[in-house]
Amino acid sequence: MTKRIIPLLILSISLCHNMLAQDDDMPIINPTATYTNYEGESETSTNFSGNAPLTGVFMANATNTDGWNTYYEWRFTLENETEPYLIRYEQDTEYTFTEAGTHIIVLYATFTRGSETIEYTADFWGNEMEPLRVTISESLLIMPNAFSPNNDQKNDTYKVKEYQSLVEFHAAIYNRWGQKLYEWDDPAADGWDGTFHGRDVKQGVYFVVVEAKGADGRIYHIRRDVNLLRGYTDSTTTGPSNE
Repeated sequence: MTKRIIPLLILSISLCHNMLAQDDDMPIINPTATYTNYEGESETSTNFSGNAPLTGVFMANATNTDGWNTYYEWRFTLENETEPYLIRYEQDTEYTFTEAGTHIIVLYATFTRGSETIEYTADFWGNEMEPLRVTISESLLIMPNAFSPNNDQKNDTYKVKEYQSLVEFHAAIYNRWGQKLYEWDDPAADGWDGTFHGRDVKQGVYFVVVEAKGADGRIYHIRRDVNLLRGYTDSTTTGPSNE
C-alpha cells in the first residue's frame, strides 16, 4: 500500500510544480496611466479627472514576454458609446485629451508562442481588471473688467480670471481708437501690464477681445471694457472690480 502511495504523491507534486512553472512563465499586463496637465503637473491614476488639454501616457507594463510574439491594441471609448473613437497599436502610447466627457481606456493584448495563446481582451477587462478612466471637465472662461498696474503686487496685470478645459485661446487689448496694444495666446499667461512699447498707457477705459474654444465644443466670443486704474492702492476705499 505504501509503495503505491509514494509514486502517486511524487507525481502529484511534480504536476503542481510544472503548472506553477507555466504560470510563472505566462505573459502578464498591468496597464497604468500618467496624466500631465497644461501646468506640467503629473499624476498616475486609474480614475482621473482634469481639464483639457490633458496628456496621458499609457504603459502596458507587460512582463514575461521573452520568446512570445506580442500584439497590443489600446482602445479609447467615450462613456456610453460602444465603438472606440481611437485605437493605438503600440505597447505604450500617449494621447492628449481635448474633448469633454468620460473616456474609457483598455488594453487588449495577445501573446503567442508556438501553439500557445494568451489573451487579455473583453473578458479580462470585464471580470479581472477595471478599465482606466479619465474625465475631462466642461469648459469655463471668465475675464475681469479692471486692473490696477501700480506695482503693489496685487492685480498688477490684466489676465484671465478663471478658466478650464480650453483647447483654443486668443486675447487682444485695444484702445478707444481701435489700436491693438497687446495680445496673448495662453490663458495661463500673466497678460497685459498696462504698457505699450515699454511705456505706461494712461488711466482709462480699454477693450479686450477674446476668442476661445472649450473641450466641450463651446465657442467664446468675449468683448468687454477694461478699466485701467493706476491710482488704486490698498488704502483706497473703492477699487477695481474682479467681476
